[in-house]
Amino acid sequence: MRIVFRGVLPTLALAVAVSVVLSASTSSSARSEVQLELGDLLVEDERYWEAIPVFTRAKEGGTAEQIERASAGLLQALLVVAEFNQAFKEARFLQGLHSEDPERRALYGDGLWSYGLFEEAEAVYQDILAEWPSSAGARHGFARSLAAQGRLDDALNEIRTALAAAPERAEFYHTLGSIQRRMKRFGDAADSFDEFVGRLRPSRRAAKAGWARSQARFLRSFGDREPVDIQGPEDVVHTVPFTLDGDKVVVQAYINEEGPYDLVVDTGAEQMVLSQETAQEVGVRPLVTTISAGVGDVGVRGLDLGRADSLRIGTLEVSNLPAIIKNPPLTGLPESRVKDSMSPLAFGLSTKIDYRNKSLVMATRLPYEPADIELPMRVHRLAVVRGVVNGEHPKSFVIDTGGEVISISLGTANAIDTVPPRRIPLRVFGTSGWDADAFLLPGVRLAFSEIEYDNLSVVVLNLHRPSALLGFHIGGIIGHRFLSEYVVSIDMQRSMLRLNRY
Repeated sequence: MRIVFRGVLPTLALAVAVSVVLSASTSSSARSEVQLELGDLLVEDERYWEAIPVFTRAKEGGTAEQIERASAGLLQALLVVAEFNQAFKEARFLQGLHSEDPERRALYGDGLWSYGLFEEAEAVYQDILAEWPSSAGARHGFARSLAAQGRLDDALNEIRTALAAAPERAEFYHTLGSIQRRMKRFGDAADSFDEFVGRLRPSRRAAKAGWARSQARFLRSFGDREPVDIQGPEDVVHTVPFTLDGDKVVVQAYINEEGPYDLVVDTGAEQMVLSQETAQEVGVRPLVTTISAGVGDVGVRGLDLGRADSLRIGTLEVSNLPAIIKNPPLTGLPESRVKDSMSPLAFGLSTKIDYRNKSLVMATRLPYEPADIELPMRVHRLAVVRGVVNGEHPKSFVIDTGGEVISISLGTANAIDTVPPRRIPLRVFGTSGWDADAFLLPGVRLAFSEIEYDNLSVVVLNLHRPSALLGFHIGGIIGHRFLSEYVVSIDMQRSMLRLNRY
């Protein structure tokens, strides 16, 4: 039995569905079919939160085929609303059904990706493509994986192949635009974001469409300027001294030939961030509004986005680079002497930090040096490496030179199911205000390859909103406490975090 509501007004369809479901004489499979149709309607109307319980009910008493459809619909809805922990559980349930459908198997890969299990997701996509080369979902997933390894030309080819197979998939255009932006092809990226908006339902996702339009306008504002233009030959290695302000690496910089200004070297930020005061002093004016999310109660908020004509740090000179302006500023937070920051990774530069000798190296390609420890790295908006919590929970940790401690997310703390003998609340402030959920969790085992902490006290932070903005579950953050024990090389070209002991 298949009840079809296509073409029926959603409100009428919902009313009919409810009346059928309430019929006592309806068989279990028929009730599941109604729930499936209802869930599909809600997804089409982009009412994902409402679709989640509907697809969950559809699994009850359904046939094997209906359970598989319900699981796929539920997983899709969970991914859209960024419920990554629950999505991972549903992905494992779907995988356990041994589906032969390549797109549903690709959806399982997407569930792994959203949980920060990038290597496992890539293996799934490759297995699918070996058997079904035309799978659009697997091509899209593999494109994201290649881009996260810095293989941008290969990623571009993969996403174009995915679009040729499924040109109606709006999210594919967004991925295409993100890849083109990293390749500094701002005009092409703007066109792709416009295509993304054009394939969204006009009555829904107003915020997401508005953000994409804003990004497209910003990218086009560069005109004929070469974006993020690093002056001089590519093989030049730039070495500059730094100071430590607390646990933060601070360099002196000239912005639009004004300065010097102190800048925090912050690899936990996607691009240069200026206070409203500094932006006004150096003539960086707001062009559009962008979305930002960080640790703190404010969560997601709109900030101004502008363009700096130049940045000079020692011998490094970069022209035409994006800059977030902290406007409106947050109030009620502790005053910091250094209010501005930048990430060399945002310029595509690899970075070496020698904490003991206070030396910062930036280069398009770092000279190769043997390392005591090498951790494979992925860059999906931010750079992350794999850590294992309590011996059995692999998680992706953000490499954050602007952070202070080793932390795990609230989602990770819930997943490892560790109950502290007593909850030790902490007063933690981040880029989005105070984190009222923060607490100290003792007795955690944490490993990064051969680096092991047997009885570590970690800070637990609510990272749900930053995770939602990035598109994957942030398992934790490694900051100064971890990094300062080593000479740290964040090698973008080799996709590797390389550590040398002192």
